[in-house]
Amino acid sequence: MRNQAQRRWLALAYTAAALVLLPASVLLLSWQAIDGEIWSHLWATQLPRLLGNTLVLVLGVGIGVTLVGVSLAWLTSLCEFPGRRWLDWALMLPFAIPAYVLAFVFIGVFDFAGPVQSALREWFGTAVRLPRVRSTGGVILVLVLVFYPYVYLLARTAFLSQGRGLVEAARSLGHSPWRAFFSVGLPMARPAIGAGVALALMETLADFGAVSVFNFDTFTTAIYKTWYGFFSLSTAAQLASVLLLAVMLLLYGERRTRTRVAASSERGRRQALYHLRGWRAALASGWCLGVFACAFVVPLLQLLAWCWQRGRFDFDERYLALVLHTLYLGTLAALLTVLLALLLAFARRAVPGRAMAAGVGLANLGYALPGSVLAVALMLAFSALDHWLVIPLAGRALLLGSLGALVLAYLVRFLAVAYGPLEAALGRVRPSLAEAARSLGVAGVPLFARVYLPLLLPGALSAALLVFVDVLKEMPATLLMRPFGWDTLAVRVFEMTSEGEWARASLPALSLVLVGLLPVIVLVRRSARLG
Repeated sequence: MRNQAQRRWLALAYTAAALVLLPASVLLLSWQAIDGEIWSHLWATQLPRLLGNTLVLVLGVGIGVTLVGVSLAWLTSLCEFPGRRWLDWALMLPFAIPAYVLAFVFIGVFDFAGPVQSALREWFGTAVRLPRVRSTGGVILVLVLVFYPYVYLLARTAFLSQGRGLVEAARSLGHSPWRAFFSVGLPMARPAIGAGVALALMETLADFGAVSVFNFDTFTTAIYKTWYGFFSLSTAAQLASVLLLAVMLLLYGERRTRTRVAASSERGRRQALYHLRGWRAALASGWCLGVFACAFVVPLLQLLAWCWQRGRFDFDERYLALVLHTLYLGTLAALLTVLLALLLAFARRAVPGRAMAAGVGLANLGYALPGSVLAVALMLAFSALDHWLVIPLAGRALLLGSLGALVLAYLVRFLAVAYGPLEAALGRVRPSLAEAARSLGVAGVPLFARVYLPLLLPGALSAALLVFVDVLKEMPATLLMRPFGWDTLAVRVFEMTSEGEWARASLPALSLVLVGLLPVIVLVRRSARLG
């Protein structure tokens, strides 16, 4: 029998789970009324192309992030070559660049009228041309450069955790380094690689900014165009439900195919296994440097150049208002999300068992919801609440298009981001500390302030920082749900890139990149402890 305190913790967990399940429920209910004319038009003009584009994008990005992420992780964790020590952490820096920022930088740099092709025509004549950057391959390349760090980070950690003994045993049996990697190292790292690829593919399915910059239609762009073009929220919700189904199938498939690999009892390595020399060392350094330059150095330098040429003239009162709106939203969402995640972490400890684990697990599924899907579902729910409840009582709509609705979307989407660091921090607090404090008469709020808070503060700050930066970079939910006139830096980037004003988009984009470096620095410091 559960006592009253345990029932309150369970009620909290399942309330948070209900917030996450609300969007999915609303999307399912949206199929009660189908607009046949809009669907016929979509099927005749867009849907086959949307399905094909989305499938090609997922396959291309999946293959690309696997090849790039695993190769970089293998080189930096198992090999020694010039530049390895700083490239080891530098290859994580592309985490700080939003996909839509890299997209418009690549178009601005490598398009026909960009500086690269202009220089090639000037040096070698008009016969020399690069492949079109505004193409399916261009979109895939940009998303691979943005999302490969998911695979790189998890694969690198898996490779470093493998001791020398297993690889040396394979070498003693006559296996070459390549064969030892494919027969021992790669199978043991497969679960981590699979998890990284799944994260990259979820981000690919959820991406709106990069594909809109390339005018590459996918389900996320179709949701936006259906809402703002046909003014049909129900049809947009139905499209969003299809996208949500694809994400859930991806998650299910990743968990079903993940191979269970027994953990090695060996201690992790701190030294490289292979010392590359000659052309092999040059090739390894060149590959890592090339990826780092394309994914981080070139975009950052181009943003700085554009900002100096044109973007700095936009540093005015309007830009300061954008910064204030962005910081306000990020701070408010981070505080509320960390608070709820902290309560869930305490609930998980206070009530062990399957019921609580299920509730907390459901509450953390929000990160799998693409921003566009979440925005459409919540708009549909708040529109119904306004119509049936708020307008009869208050005389006007208060929920749809409100700041509270937008913050709720952030809370649902990024709760899992905050929960991970807080759960890990709470797990390091021994229950005996709280029991000793209670034996001395310290309980309730004083117990939390004197015992838990000092120990949880680093984890809470990391969680708040991660949520804060994710909110700043979130584009589709902000674009669809923001109150009238409440623009942010991400919205400003979308407006400028929609008009082809790459240079004017540089100032807000550069601001997002610099702020995004903060959690990456934290990630690099943690990774350095392992390496």
